[in-house]
Amino acid sequence: MQKTALAPYARLPRAHHGRHVLTSTVDAFGTAHWLLADRAPRPGRDLRPFDALVVSVHDGGDAEVTALSAVRTRWPHLDRLPDGGFVVASARARRADERHQVQVFDRLGRETRSFTVGDAVEHLLVDATGDLWVGHFDENPDGIRRWSAAGELRWASDDAPGAGWIMDCYALNVSGSTAWACPYTDFPLLEIAPGRPMKVRSNTVRGAKAVAVHEGWVAFVGGYGEEQDRIVYGGLTETSVEVGGTGLLTAPDGAPLGRRRVVGRGSRVYVQTEPFTDWGVFDLSG
Repeated sequence: MQKTALAPYARLPRAHHGRHVLTSTVDAFGTAHWLLADRAPRPGRDLRPFDALVVSVHDGGDAEVTALSAVRTRWPHLDRLPDGGFVVASARARRADERHQVQVFDRLGRETRSFTVGDAVEHLLVDATGDLWVGHFDENPDGIRRWSAAGELRWASDDAPGAGWIMDCYALNVSGSTAWACPYTDFPLLEIAPGRPMKVRSNTVRGAKAVAVHEGWVAFVGGYGEEQDRIVYGGLTETSVEVGGTGLLTAPDGAPLGRRRVVGRGSRVYVQTEPFTDWGVFDLSG
């Protein structure tokens, strides 16, 4: 099986390695971000709001730091808005504090609003227009939804026929204002563009955790069990994915990936492995 090594992409500056990485992402414009706290959260404790840092590393390596005040979640998702602000969202929405599940901060790190998008958030990605795409895991039947940064629900997958039962959003890719998703149980490839009917393509690849799309081609990354580092390539027709070859994704040094985060953006899948200080990239367009 052909091996494809990730290309190094972005690195957390060493000056911040002493802090705990709560989460990390790559935004719609290619900038990598790390949400840092002084220490790791303790289960069942530390329920009060705390201050955090976002360290952003731009293409080329320039870094900036934004201090966020009164962050409320211990197990967060993070992304940046086009105006320079940030969204921090909890994966879980407990009844006692669900109105603060999603916090929106301005570019100076001040909270400007908060709202809820529902429990069991697997993916949260901001698109180039500032909308929030949320994919839920199987403890929430809402599937995939799109929200404004003010908390207005703009689209829900239950409004789109032909996709089957969307029980768990395994893979989500957001590029420009379009989202691509591959959900359990039937694993169709969904193309979701605002203002147009959702396009549903049948697909035989099961269990992918990330997807990249480029000019009529698709790559699925991940799978069940021993296939967690698998790449499956395919071509797109109007109604289906025609599966072609397979490969194996590795770390830049050729090692297995191990525990990782993944972010899909257009032709790219960004991958971050422990200790979560570096991002690598697989680019289908290459």
